[in-house]
Amino acid sequence: MALSNYPGGFAAGVMIRGVPLIQTHPGKVVWVDNTTASLLTGVKGGSDGNKGTFNDPFSTLDYAIGQCRANKGDIIFIKPDHAETLSATSVAVDVAGIAIVGLGQGSNRPTFNATATGSIFPISAANVTVHNLLFTGGVDAVVSMITVSAADVVLSSLEVRDVTGEIVVGVLTTAGANRLKIDGFVYNGAAGDGATAAIAIVGGDRIEIQNFDIDGDFSVSAIDVRTTATTKLWVHDGKFYNRDAAVDTVILDTITASTGLMGPNLIISLEEHAANVTESITGATFRVVDNVYVVNLNNEKAMLINWTATTDA
Repeated sequence: MALSNYPGGFAAGVMIRGVPLIQTHPGKVVWVDNTTASLLTGVKGGSDGNKGTFNDPFSTLDYAIGQCRANKGDIIFIKPDHAETLSATSVAVDVAGIAIVGLGQGSNRPTFNATATGSIFPISAANVTVHNLLFTGGVDAVVSMITVSAADVVLSSLEVRDVTGEIVVGVLTTAGANRLKIDGFVYNGAAGDGATAAIAIVGGDRIEIQNFDIDGDFSVSAIDVRTTATTKLWVHDGKFYNRDAAVDTVILDTITASTGLMGPNLIISLEEHAANVTESITGATFRVVDNVYVVNLNNEKAMLINWTATTDA
């Protein structure tokens, strides 16, 4: 039986088996899918000439973004197993206030594969949410996979994964990325040494990074504040593993003027075995909130980071 979009809606609401269904967003819904196998009865293969409905989806995310209206609560759903090649110009998230939601789990999440060093997923519009997408490096030395240059963006449950070589930077911000929230981020780096940082922060105010799993061989730091100081950065509830045998840090302020809270609930694993527990978080004007645990050798138990404790004075 073919599915119906009920284009006339339900003026008096609708109840299924005694449970009322409530529309939780004010905007329109757009669907994207370029898979061709095992389509449901009545569902067409994706095309940017389609209507963008569940049964008649668009085939590319960028086209779907162009059909949305700014700040009206429009949502783009991307179906499982959708895959796109990411170039320098193939996607531009440039409509404010939209949500991009990937469906699926693991390897069947919507996937964007970078095939050139200049491949990029740029977010230049404010108030955007991007959820549950997988980004893969299909070529060595991708300069920056995701860039954020607008305020009040949410990156939720995204994964950046090395496949061929190493991505240089997973997420890169600009000073315009105020109140950026990165929640549930996974960085799955290769064993090689081409990466500089999973997240590189350039300026910005009140950026929050939480519930993350960052694992890579970072020549600078897993999180690197560079070029311009950031203010009121908060990093908490996450796990780091820096596999670079010559680098001590997982959070580094190269500007030495950034402010923010590091912790609580951070687990830090370092490849380099040295006197580096204190240096694993380096920022002259940061503040640390325990528990922050650091370990730097197999067959050893992590210890609390040994920053100077606050005194009651």
